[in-house]
Amino acid sequence: MPFEVPDLLGPYLLPLLIAVPLAIVVFIISVRRGDDQIPPAGHNTVQPPLPEGYAPVKRVAAVPQAAVPLAPALAPAPAGPVPLLVVDDSAVARAKLSRLFEGVGYQVTVAKDGLEALQCLAERRFAVLITDLEMPNKDGFELIADVQGSLATEDLPIIAITGHDEMQARVHQVQGLYGIFKKPWNDRELLKRVETLASLRPR
Repeated sequence: MPFEVPDLLGPYLLPLLIAVPLAIVVFIISVRRGDDQIPPAGHNTVQPPLPEGYAPVKRVAAVPQAAVPLAPALAPAPAGPVPLLVVDDSAVARAKLSRLFEGVGYQVTVAKDGLEALQCLAERRFAVLITDLEMPNKDGFELIADVQGSLATEDLPIIAITGHDEMQARVHQVQGLYGIFKKPWNDRELLKRVETLASLRPR
């Protein structure tokens, strides 16, 4: 039986006739897409117009961390000595109280009566007021009433000192006192009370 080439290629001829042209078409399409995306050499591309007011961003060179000076840490403000106001018409009592409080680091201002005490209170802020009760011009009761009635000093802790039993009984009726000491006072107890009260009023 003679060998016939057309009969052998018959089953494969039709698929080849379809596949080869299809491959050529796909190749041509892919080449054209590449031409659209990549402009040919020497071709001037047109950029879209920039919006009005546009300014190019200038790049700033990064500064090394070590070259940036660090801001100095703020040092806490010194607290300073705690100011106390001592009011007594007796020069001996004022001297004793000043020596007692200054010996442990307090800053003491003295006044001989209620009028001087109010003038001192108008000039500066105190942490604690220690006042005698029986004084000329303006006594301790009047001074306490004025201090507690003023918005500037209503939070001022007050300690009363008296040498008379009847005054001590009367002072118990006064509201807002943080301590009552009878002359002669106990230094240790008075210092302990002042130390406790000195932290109550911010300076």
